[in-house]
Amino acid sequence: MLKVLGIIPARGGSKGIPKKNIYPVKGLPLIAYTLRAAEKSKLLSACIVSSDNPKIIAAAKKYGGKAPFVRPSALATDKASSLDVVLHGLRFMESQGFLYDAVMLLQPTCPLRSSADIDAAIRMLERNPSADSVVSVCRLEEPHPVKTLQIVKRKLKPFLAGRWKENLRRQDLPETYFLNGAVYCVRKSTLLKKPSLWGKTTLPYVMPQERSVNIDEILDVRWMEFLLSR
Repeated sequence: MLKVLGIIPARGGSKGIPKKNIYPVKGLPLIAYTLRAAEKSKLLSACIVSSDNPKIIAAAKKYGGKAPFVRPSALATDKASSLDVVLHGLRFMESQGFLYDAVMLLQPTCPLRSSADIDAAIRMLERNPSADSVVSVCRLEEPHPVKTLQIVKRKLKPFLAGRWKENLRRQDLPETYFLNGAVYCVRKSTLLKKPSLWGKTTLPYVMPQERSVNIDEILDVRWMEFLLSR
């Protein structure tokens, strides 16, 4: 079995929703949903929260999370990459004597992924030794990329001119998927050598729409609340 470190990145700054990572959703801060999924996982070896914000760190600890460090301010800007945050967390934990085979990035803005999703992605990486990573995706229903348009000099133009036509039947188009942001499970060797969250061979872990909610705006919160109420 792979030893997998879960990392929940939760910086203090956010534009669409102030204090987004601890925004209350049906009585819980947003980050609590990811913490609970990680806690119920059977295959994560450990899980930590990486944050620069004392309120987020306090909220994470209140709901059972571990925040063993305060993230450096240089890694808490809009320009800081998820890869840099993951590498920092991994190196910190290994400096404390904990060794891992892989890292799983669990963004708190994707709160409806389940512990079963976490474990299924880990199993997929375990069963495919040639794969560098497993990344969660969701099928894109509408609009299909071939149907999209752009405005050029105030006129409508097909975004994919070679594929577009006025009447496109859904059944004639290939299936397409988008990154839902819920799960990135990456081998340590890929993180350190490439460095990359993808690597050369990335396997898709397909998730349904109802667990692929990504929180950017208040409308996303309302949609999540509706789904939880159902």
